[in-house]
Amino acid sequence: MQIDLSIFNPKARPLIGVDISSFAVKMVELADNGNGDLRIEHYAIEPLPRDAVVDGNIANLEATTETIERCWKRLSTATKYVALALPTAAVITKKIILPANLSEQEMEVQVESEANQYIPFALDEVNLDFQVIGPATSGPDEVDVLIAASRKEKVEDRVASAEAANLKPLVMDVESYAAQAAFELVEKQLPTGGKNQIIAIVDIGSNVMNVTIMKNDQPVYAREQAFGGTQLTQEIMRTYGMSFEEAEGGKRTHSLPENYEAEILRPFLENLGLEVSRALQFFFTSTPFNKIDQIVLAGGCAILPGVVDVVAGRTQVPTLVANPFAGMAPSSRIRPKQLAADAPSLMVACGLALRRFDQ
Repeated sequence: MQIDLSIFNPKARPLIGVDISSFAVKMVELADNGNGDLRIEHYAIEPLPRDAVVDGNIANLEATTETIERCWKRLSTATKYVALALPTAAVITKKIILPANLSEQEMEVQVESEANQYIPFALDEVNLDFQVIGPATSGPDEVDVLIAASRKEKVEDRVASAEAANLKPLVMDVESYAAQAAFELVEKQLPTGGKNQIIAIVDIGSNVMNVTIMKNDQPVYAREQAFGGTQLTQEIMRTYGMSFEEAEGGKRTHSLPENYEAEILRPFLENLGLEVSRALQFFFTSTPFNKIDQIVLAGGCAILPGVVDVVAGRTQVPTLVANPFAGMAPSSRIRPKQLAADAPSLMVACGLALRRFDQ
């Protein structure tokens, strides 16, 4: 979803991918090494105050803006242009088929009339965009077109928070599409480059687990389950009488009491494995597919110690942790070990940063 960008070419200027999630603002800036290979130039993660962003909606504009400012300063870059994303749940998408010979203006008219049927709001209340995906399977005279629409206030809140932090939004994407763009970098690391494989991307965030099943770069199934890292944080708070910030900090720095792994982390991981297994069962019962070749874990929970073994053991499917930066040269200011630990939670920010290289 572009924001009136006809005068800009994102490829011609540096661009920061900015992911505003429920618990943190994450930024990634990529560059071209000059030979077509990507380099990770800068990245930063800045925790958000609790309840600044609730269910993907910006509830406290001032706190969110301050966090974006702090994150950008930590990034230590001169780049001000940013790509943002809307939560997947805030966007209505629909694939339609249109004649291939339409001009852009004719296509706009057709898209608006089609959108009227699918969008439960007046068109003047939404930001509407479309993209030609490619030739339709129905024949050479038609094209597949993806329509995306979101309530204007959802777009405006994100744009306002970035602009208040003195940044310049150029692109508004959708989180699931940004994550899929980053996944293409992960896929290259798989056997046969993931070709003809059925791959489950399991993104376990703070409150929600998103499961997207991909085959040859096309999503064939998606499901959202209410499960996430906040449950682990709450259990730590309850057991040790900690504040939310203390529990989160302890989880990140591995500085919790000795019995944490056996009594709190292990049961949480077993639950996580069970949730992934359930999601795959839903996939099998509601589609013609009956196997998964690979699980790729993303999101903050993907770096919990032991998570790969638990998920692989529970599902009997090869499992790895997503690192879209594995094939990139890091700039000298980036610590590779820290980047590997943070990578699974940077999928959306990385996918947004890739928009700089869009044709």
